[in-house]
Amino acid sequence: MEKCGQLYEGKAKKVFATEDKDLVIVSYKDDATALDGQKKGTIVGKGAINNRMSNHLMKMLGEKGVKTHFVEELTDRETVVKKVSIIPLEVIVRNVAAGSFSKRYGVEEGTSFASPTIEFSYKDDSLHDPLINTYHAIALNLATRQEIEEIKDMAFKINEELKKYFLELNVKLIDFKLEFGKTSTGEIVLADEISPDTCRFWDSNTNEKLDKDRFRRDMGNVEEAYAEMMKRVFGVM
Repeated sequence: MEKCGQLYEGKAKKVFATEDKDLVIVSYKDDATALDGQKKGTIVGKGAINNRMSNHLMKMLGEKGVKTHFVEELTDRETVVKKVSIIPLEVIVRNVAAGSFSKRYGVEEGTSFASPTIEFSYKDDSLHDPLINTYHAIALNLATRQEIEEIKDMAFKINEELKKYFLELNVKLIDFKLEFGKTSTGEIVLADEISPDTCRFWDSNTNEKLDKDRFRRDMGNVEEAYAEMMKRVFGVM
């Protein structure tokens, strides 16, 4: 499948049209941003790692009954996906207190929850992606109540499947961000990516961070953390 012109470039990916109006090609970059875009840099190799890992996880979730945008991996960095209209909600599922949740509510990082929690952010860079609730989302015409309930159900199912999967790799899934989109037929599917960019991964035994927090917090060994996750998922680099 050939690229027919760039449609969009974001912080971590470029999107290209194809000869099929319902399919696009996503190309993953090594560019990294954090802290609402204030921190910028490069994580060498992360584009290929995020692409391959995300595709692997999307395929696994598809086998478990989760509808996704994944179609076909073309190269280490490029993948064909269904063209979707992104629902402007960032869906954050949390199993353990960390990051902004710990700061916002004064909960010690690493505190496990009795059950997973979910929150929504309004996906708008100019507003700095503010937290919103279901009523806000409906009032802003971002999604209907039925669509939000469908998204919640999908998000919690994804969480359960990913938690089980990663525990077998000695990795704790702390929290993660999801995005959903609508296809040309109106079907809601999981879109964007599942990777160390969008998830917090901690080693089950040591709690070593194996994700983008190493970049956000200047912890060092960023590339090594991404490579370690790749090794655990695929067995080899």
